[in-house]
Amino acid sequence: MTESSSELTKKLSEAVEKMPAFPKSVQRILELSREINCPPKELVMVIEKDPVMTMKLLRILNSAYYSFPKQITSVNQSVVYLGLNTIKNMALSFAAMGSLPQQNAAGFDVQKYLMHSLTTASFARALCLKYGHDDTDPADCYIAGLLHDFGKVVFAQFMAEEFKEALARSAEQSIPLHVAEQQIIGTDHTVVGGMLVEKWQFPKQLTENIRNHHGAASPSNTVQCCLFAANQISKKLGLGNGGNPVVAALPSALVEYFEGDLDAVIAGLGDISKLASEAQVFAQVSKES
Repeated sequence: MTESSSELTKKLSEAVEKMPAFPKSVQRILELSREINCPPKELVMVIEKDPVMTMKLLRILNSAYYSFPKQITSVNQSVVYLGLNTIKNMALSFAAMGSLPQQNAAGFDVQKYLMHSLTTASFARALCLKYGHDDTDPADCYIAGLLHDFGKVVFAQFMAEEFKEALARSAEQSIPLHVAEQQIIGTDHTVVGGMLVEKWQFPKQLTENIRNHHGAASPSNTVQCCLFAANQISKKLGLGNGGNPVVAALPSALVEYFEGDLDAVIAGLGDISKLASEAQVFAQVSKES
């Protein structure tokens, strides 16, 4: 890598600035959801003012996946059936999916990437519900899983040649993609992903979890623990493809946290087909829209 640190930082900043802004409606939903006493009707009103989001929400809720006894015709009904947190996660998913390019010069498969992100999000939420040792909101784990690899999208769009080379090196040498990125680009997707969610005005803790999701997860950080394990589970089960062929074993601290290795954690989640199906439905709606 011949670029200086300042040149690389400038290049990354310019790439992040070219990414579309997160919809104001979703930013408002996240703001409201952080308010403990927020009336549900305020969230419903924000979603209803976004016709695209409302359309996607109702399309998923009336799909064969949910099979509700009667048709859902309003956002208010959807909250009654699924609860605010689920609807918030759906809204966030639609916004993230809407930010994805259809094509890129790096040859990065966005649909497979999306499936990896959605399944990682679902697994992270499920892990938090089963193994969480504190009052961490499972929705925070879902959001972290959904957005953890978004830096790859920035690379694929605006640093395509370098990213294409990193993808090839990772596959040919069976090394983690973030290591190949560091060798070729001088940094990796966790750094630029953190810059992006910062631009999107997400909480600082989410930014840090994204920046550190390939590092040694601390048992005191539930989101980080669940994200690390969920990422490996999605790769191990071949659900989607984020361009990284290497499945990392759980470090000893996480084996202790989850009371078992990765295979034991997967077994502990029971039938995960429903989680994978949920991700597939979301990905399909994204493809159609």
